[in-house]
Amino acid sequence: MNDDLPVLLEKRGTCLHLTLNRPQALNALSHTMVRLLHEALSHAERDDSIASVLLSGAGDRGLCAGGDIRALHDARASGRASLEFWRDEYRLNARIARFPKPYVALMDGIVMGGGVGVSAHSGIRVVTERSRVAMPETAIGFVPDVGGTRLLAKAPGELGTHLALTGRSVGAADAVLCGLADLHVPAHLLPALAEELGEPTGRGASVADVVQRFATEPPAGELASQRDWIDGCYAADSVEEILRRLRASGVPAAEAAADELLSKSPLALKVTLAAVRRAARLDSLEAVLDQEFRVSSRAFEHPDFVEGVRARIIDKDNAPQWKPGSLAEVDDQEVARFFAPLGPGEQELGLAPGPTDDLIGGGQGG
Repeated sequence: MNDDLPVLLEKRGTCLHLTLNRPQALNALSHTMVRLLHEALSHAERDDSIASVLLSGAGDRGLCAGGDIRALHDARASGRASLEFWRDEYRLNARIARFPKPYVALMDGIVMGGGVGVSAHSGIRVVTERSRVAMPETAIGFVPDVGGTRLLAKAPGELGTHLALTGRSVGAADAVLCGLADLHVPAHLLPALAEELGEPTGRGASVADVVQRFATEPPAGELASQRDWIDGCYAADSVEEILRRLRASGVPAAEAAADELLSKSPLALKVTLAAVRRAARLDSLEAVLDQEFRVSSRAFEHPDFVEGVRARIIDKDNAPQWKPGSLAEVDDQEVARFFAPLGPGEQELGLAPGPTDDLIGGGQGG
């Protein structure tokens, strides 16, 4: 095993361990890492001696903080970028969701954006008392992707809308409540869990049974007790009406949520609300990923993405100058453009309506 690689592969008994190995960058996903994960899953799928796959992150801070947004920003700002990273990343998300062997994701520590994409679509999703799971894209002028709009649309009531718009992170109990994870395992038990998965337990339910033996009740969450105001406020059809209801609720937590929303990109908020609502009506992850690729393509072109990354990640002044600067200035036609078919010279992701065999590369699959 070459410890310098950004993705480490180690076979322990019948389990293939995949470790995201950029701890200095909180294991943020690069295009190389996405390709290595594709290759590893291809190998695991063909190798009959591999009964399961385990995904974890190097270091003690988290599984993955998302895609390497700074690299994408630099490429976008210099005019050198393409959308191939997202194209391959979204295909990886779809591949994980339908991987034919048990795929166990250890969502320990920080799990955000692209980190959700490589974990929350898996068959067995484990959180710990240290987990903080989020889709924080609106803070950088972007929109939840990697299948996140589907996950959030399927959350109970309007919890997913709340998380999508605010970008808030949640702990173990709330991640399970929202359908982003399955089980809580104390962090100190993860090494023992990883070792036991390598035993010749067989496939399917037996692997799930191994994980279940380590599971305990997570520390209490926050969202269950806040369902009344969240469901009532976020059921509105517009961001403006959501804000009005949050302000009128008389609930301090709702007021705080309204303040958070006003710090986000107005355009990203409106596109995100539309994306979550549309995802709820789509019938497959593949269809949602196709939609998200269109949205990401448009967001990538918009100056709010460059400005958001500058303000939040590069200069860290937390004072982005959004364009447009208010919700009232966001044109409905501009929001609709994010969901329109890509134009001449632009290639759709093309995952729906069925699975693809060629999940990586230039083609649309078939």
